[in-house]
Amino acid sequence: MNGIEQVMKAAPVIPVLVIEDDGEAREIASALVEGGLKALEVTLRTEAALAVIKRMNLVKGAIVGAGTVTNKKQLEESLAAGAEFIVSPGLTEPLGQAAIRSGVPFLPGIATAGDIMRGLDMGLEHFKFFPATAAGGIPALKALAAPFHKVKFCPTGGISAASAADWLAIPSVLCVGGSWVVPKGASPEEIHRLAREASELAKA
Repeated sequence: MNGIEQVMKAAPVIPVLVIEDDGEAREIASALVEGGLKALEVTLRTEAALAVIKRMNLVKGAIVGAGTVTNKKQLEESLAAGAEFIVSPGLTEPLGQAAIRSGVPFLPGIATAGDIMRGLDMGLEHFKFFPATAAGGIPALKALAAPFHKVKFCPTGGISAASAADWLAIPSVLCVGGSWVVPKGASPEEIHRLAREASELAKA
């Protein structure tokens, strides 16, 4: 099992986190990890994101990654902040090659057969299907998975607590990404409850 597969199998759901205040980072990470979700994707959508990664790394058991990484500079900044895996919304040659050279577990986004083929040419077999719902939902992913039987996916984008189990029932899906486990303004207790429910989602 390679590094990114270990991350994807850590729990059925990878929380996709958009955090404005790094002062909340450790409390949020603790609630998620104690709830059973260990792999945490901190998106680079806020000024605080790199500081959030550093703070979440202090939480025992947390596997903290950077998401929304779109170029080599962001990759380098994320690694310097301590990111243990990298998630991108897409896949370009410069970013893909830089991530591979770094040796960091890497989960690039794909939405088409061409995207997957470009990734396979780089030696990658694990992808984020993004934006999952807007890109055609479960029928689209099943259609893509059929000719690429070795490929494993983490669908992200538009997935909810109500739909997650349907996605996880697809054999090629190892986990899903979702933001519902950390609603804006949620208390640590609420986050813990949602994380516990998400961690108990079973693959069919």
